[in-house]
Amino acid sequence: MRECMDVDAVTMRLRRIEGQIKGIIKMVENDKPCEDILIQIGAAKAALHKTGQVILEGHMHHCVLNGLKQGNDKEVLTRLSAAIEQFSRIV
Repeated sequence: MRECMDVDAVTMRLRRIEGQIKGIIKMVENDKPCEDILIQIGAAKAALHKTGQVILEGHMHHCVLNGLKQGNDKEVLTRLSAAIEQFSRIV
C-alpha cells in the first residue's frame, strides 16, 4: 500500500475530515442554522472526494504502471476499472 500512495498525506487528510465531521456533529447538537450545517457537509464531502482523487491517482501512477510493465495488462485493467467504478460512486 505504501508504494501506491503517500499514506501519511492521505491519513492527514482523513484526520482533517474527521475533525470536520466532529464539528458538524457539534453544530447539530448546538442547534446551528441548517444552512451552515449544509455548507460544512458540502465541505466535508468535497474533502472526501479530493482524498479519493489522490488515492486513485496514486493507484494509476504506481500500481497500474508497475502492473503494465510486468505484463499483467488484463488484471491491471480489470482492477483499474473496478477502482474507477468505486470512485465514481462517491457522490
